[in-house]
Amino acid sequence: MTAGATSSRPSKADAPRYLPIAEHGLIGDLRSAALIGTNGTIDWYCCGRFDAPSVFASILDADRGGSFALAPDVPVRTKQFYFPDTNILITRFYADDGVGEVQDFMPVVDDSREADRHRLIRRVLCVRGSLPFTARVAPRFDYGRQDHTVGTRQGQTVFESPDLSLALTSSVPVETDGPDVRASFKLLEGESAVFALDRIGGTVEPRSCALTEAEDLFDATVRYWRRWLSRSRYRGRWREMVHRSALTLKLLTYAPTGALVAAPTTSLPEQIGGERNWDYRYVWVRDAAFCIYALLRLGFTDEAEAFVNFLSEKALGPDCRLQIMYGVDGRRELPEEELPHLEGHAGSAPVRIGNDAVGQLQLDIYGALIDCLYLYDKWGQPLSSGHWDTVVELVDWVCENWDQPDEGVWETRGGRKKFLYSQLMCWVAIERAMRIARRRGLPADMTRWGGARDTIYRRIMRRGWSAERNAFVQHEGEDVLDAAVLMMPLAKFVSPTDPKWLSTLDALGEDLVSDSLVYRYDPQASPDGLRGEEGTFSICSFWYVEALARAGRLDEARLAFEKMLTYANHLGLYAEEIGRTGEQTGNFPQAFTHLALISAAFNLDRALG
Repeated sequence: MTAGATSSRPSKADAPRYLPIAEHGLIGDLRSAALIGTNGTIDWYCCGRFDAPSVFASILDADRGGSFALAPDVPVRTKQFYFPDTNILITRFYADDGVGEVQDFMPVVDDSREADRHRLIRRVLCVRGSLPFTARVAPRFDYGRQDHTVGTRQGQTVFESPDLSLALTSSVPVETDGPDVRASFKLLEGESAVFALDRIGGTVEPRSCALTEAEDLFDATVRYWRRWLSRSRYRGRWREMVHRSALTLKLLTYAPTGALVAAPTTSLPEQIGGERNWDYRYVWVRDAAFCIYALLRLGFTDEAEAFVNFLSEKALGPDCRLQIMYGVDGRRELPEEELPHLEGHAGSAPVRIGNDAVGQLQLDIYGALIDCLYLYDKWGQPLSSGHWDTVVELVDWVCENWDQPDEGVWETRGGRKKFLYSQLMCWVAIERAMRIARRRGLPADMTRWGGARDTIYRRIMRRGWSAERNAFVQHEGEDVLDAAVLMMPLAKFVSPTDPKWLSTLDALGEDLVSDSLVYRYDPQASPDGLRGEEGTFSICSFWYVEALARAGRLDEARLAFEKMLTYANHLGLYAEEIGRTGEQTGNFPQAFTHLALISAAFNLDRALG
């Protein structure tokens, strides 16, 4: 989307302590990312990698988190948009005496010799009249747990903490204010200023960033993103939204390993004041199939190959012990910890780092992984013999264990159950492996696999069906509905026009759909071990669009899709959920949501012809 958000900036005394989650844009360098509010403040940034300790985290604690504020020192209206076809974010300020803008970007480093350099660049321009600006750089290292010193080196301001040092280059004079740095300056029409924040240490020395160099880096960053996006093959409806989603997914990629994080943030609440706050800066195996499908459909084969290689090297270990998530470097240990010194976004404690769900049993990930490998084998590169040996071991394990209760796709903390979605994806794991074996002529115990596949099918049709609800339900033993069953026709388990499926679609529409928005399930009817409510789940809303389209209900599907597009923020970005009054909630932006948008757009566009 090129149209930006417009908002009035109140006086400093009246300014809210927290911007809404959706009032942010994202920049990054394929290793880490930063969120910039519509007020010009960077209030989330982890340097070097997505899951590194934060440097700026005022989105989680306005007082203790740290931030990099940069804006005119007069009342203004603001708009924010992306430089077309790039991930360069522009925040514009409209005042009585002039118009200015801040261009935020992080250069993408292709040179391996510069792999440890991470730069965050802020260009300030006055495009009309004149404007006074104020900058305040207030890092708070390690989620605000580490003190730092401020000094100078080679004409730069250096912030040094025990574990990380950052150098600030500025084209305007700055002054130290305790642990922070401030600058006040005035720009006339056509004038500009630059601030650059660099990680230093080891082999990385401080580097200046003059106005001309900043302009060169800006131009190089524009070329990088436009060159990347030019590989897209998508020419259908909603091209702008699809391409913004693709650019966002690319931003959430960790280039050194090919991993894709679920979101670049932690602990943004699913409900303001609630406890459903989780760390999403990790790689979920569940995202794999959706990621590969979306990227391959658009033509981004390199990213799909890199993600498959990550899964092969990290997830498909020699012991075939599959976890639901991994660190961006493939590590398996992600201990969960609460940070009581941070108040949480708008007072939504606790703030968590790490994720204890890493130890949960979620059987659906086997289907997600093998479906991912099936798609890659079909549209990308053929699986190697080593990969096939691992697939065989995984499928043999699924044949033995598919009937176990587990925590399910939604990572509930209320005890294990026999979830329909988990059984469905175990069916997918076996069925897709059989497809690969037949097409490639690869060795497999087809008799055993086929028997297990058919047993799962009959079990779902018998015990996953509720005659009382006239619908497929969340898990055996109760009549609770769950939006996860929307994957049944998408995974080709059931015909999208099967009478049982059509009645399920109607039941979901009555119980879980609100103005095209879809709730995952009803926590009151199916306790998940957590207090509070949650919003509608955006991936489920896009699944609903696909299910309607596949069922031939194209007018409903298109209307639901168009409505969903109105809930995007001013930049076309989505968080995990949408609250009761249309606000974005949960970690932001959410890869799962953008993956589902691409898939829904692609399939709805194809159905419409």
